[in-house]
Amino acid sequence: MAEPPSHLSSFKDELIQLIKRLGTYLALKMSNLFSISLQKLDPRSVGAIAGLAVAIIFTYRFTRSPAPPTRRQPKRQAPITSSTAISTQSNITLMPSGVYSSSEDLRAQNTFDEFFQPVKPTLGQIVRQKLNEGRKVTCRLLGVILEESSPEELQTKATVRPSVLDVLLEITKFCDLYLMERVIDDESEKNVLLALENAGIFTSGGLVKDKVLFCSTENGRTSFVRQLEPDWHIDTNPEIVSQLARFIKYQLHVSPVKTEWTTGKVLSSPSLEKFFGF
Repeated sequence: MAEPPSHLSSFKDELIQLIKRLGTYLALKMSNLFSISLQKLDPRSVGAIAGLAVAIIFTYRFTRSPAPPTRRQPKRQAPITSSTAISTQSNITLMPSGVYSSSEDLRAQNTFDEFFQPVKPTLGQIVRQKLNEGRKVTCRLLGVILEESSPEELQTKATVRPSVLDVLLEITKFCDLYLMERVIDDESEKNVLLALENAGIFTSGGLVKDKVLFCSTENGRTSFVRQLEPDWHIDTNPEIVSQLARFIKYQLHVSPVKTEWTTGKVLSSPSLEKFFGF
């Protein structure tokens, strides 16, 4: 004869232990209630009480189980044979008593985890936190806001990086932002302004065209920053970052290669959006 599966044997042992504990507990309670000594109870009485307890438990589990969905037109079922009835009864008897409680405990744990899980901060909260509540920001365009990396490329076109757009718009809502870049001709200025306008920065954000500044030299950008005295300056040129380190409270050096700065006022990131965790 084949041995029963291990999980059925384990369930049988647990059920026997449960019957014993419940039988003893109920016998003690009833003996106290009716002033009957526990020693005078014969095994038949204990067995009857245990059987009553098991019947109550299974009835309680059955009433708590979810009701099956109703059907509009139930199909006619075939007559149940004696072997089918025995098989069905065996399946019901061998069903673990903790299956419903386990599912209920799992749902309760999931509800608890969802209720107490940490609230994810918004993009605006992240921007304010990373900028240390700084209210004025200056930022170069090439390599940070624009995909182009040289003034020569701006003579033909300018393209706003899609990945930086959400962060940039959030900065304009919270900070007094100035964008600046070195250009070669007036056509380059038109291309930059048109790209910013098409990206919705002038309409969705708080940026105006007067705060987009152009110059003809790198020193001109340095002068802009010193005159504006921002809380933060964002640049890709390490020389300008180094020159401004004495005058600007915080700086972000955007570079694919991480640069170690001796001063804690200068931070480094591969891109503006990655600095904010995006």
